[in-house]
Amino acid sequence: MSNNVVIPTSSIFKDDILKGKVAFVTGGGSGICKGMAEALARHGAKVTIVSRTLSKLEAAAKEMRASTGGEFLAVAADVRDHKQIQVAVDKHMAHYGRLDILVNGAAGNFLSLSQHLSFNAFRSVIEIDLIGTFNTTKICFPHLKASKGSIINVSATLPYNGQVFQSHACAAKAGVDALSLVWANEWGPLGIRSNCIAPGPIANTVGMAKLAPEGTDSVRVPIGRLGEVRDIEHATLYLASEAASYVTGQVLIVDGGNWLQPSLEFGYPEVCEQELNMREIMEPEKAKAKL
Repeated sequence: MSNNVVIPTSSIFKDDILKGKVAFVTGGGSGICKGMAEALARHGAKVTIVSRTLSKLEAAAKEMRASTGGEFLAVAADVRDHKQIQVAVDKHMAHYGRLDILVNGAAGNFLSLSQHLSFNAFRSVIEIDLIGTFNTTKICFPHLKASKGSIINVSATLPYNGQVFQSHACAAKAGVDALSLVWANEWGPLGIRSNCIAPGPIANTVGMAKLAPEGTDSVRVPIGRLGEVRDIEHATLYLASEAASYVTGQVLIVDGGNWLQPSLEFGYPEVCEQELNMREIMEPEKAKAKL
């Protein structure tokens, strides 16, 4: 694998490229979305981060204030509940007075073959990823209209090749892509841009730890390496800035070409016929003993 290092955003983008802008980032307390929030603040934006656990949000906000010198507001809310999101957006507006950039990043995921997926589990991912994106965007709409703002939806490449073990996430993220395209059409005349970022395998994230099979660090990525959170930060700054003022209705895939490769992890196709639990699938030697 390549040892290429992804350069910091400050080596490419001006420090004040987002000066005067204010962002609202769901899922912004951890993982990729935390990196997105941090990048926005690093380049001049003020940021509200939202997720369900206030203590984790406050710890993340404190850490990012120290690393960027930026301003962060932590607000706890569950994107599945539009009433909670309304309260969160009201707090954001009371604190900052405007909203220019919306990042829909709250998500839930796990591994399961469709035949083993419970009805509640499928519904839960749809509610967080898809309905949560709709709830947040609908509530933020009047403020984005006022600022002629930008929507960045965190999608995924999973539905583009029918990723096994991911029927729930595929359905949810395909819906997010569709919503983003509709919003680009409906709200473009109002000055609002709507785009998606679809990350590939990003190293050292909770998502990789939960979802990647053993040995994914040697996965065949055409560009020759796994992604880094910085890769998503660069894409975020591009879409949020005036550099993308003529860009809307797009899905920016940031995965080193990984989605172009066959989806053959987890011992496919034999594993699709087995009654394996996910711990065994994530630990191939145990799974091999059962096959």
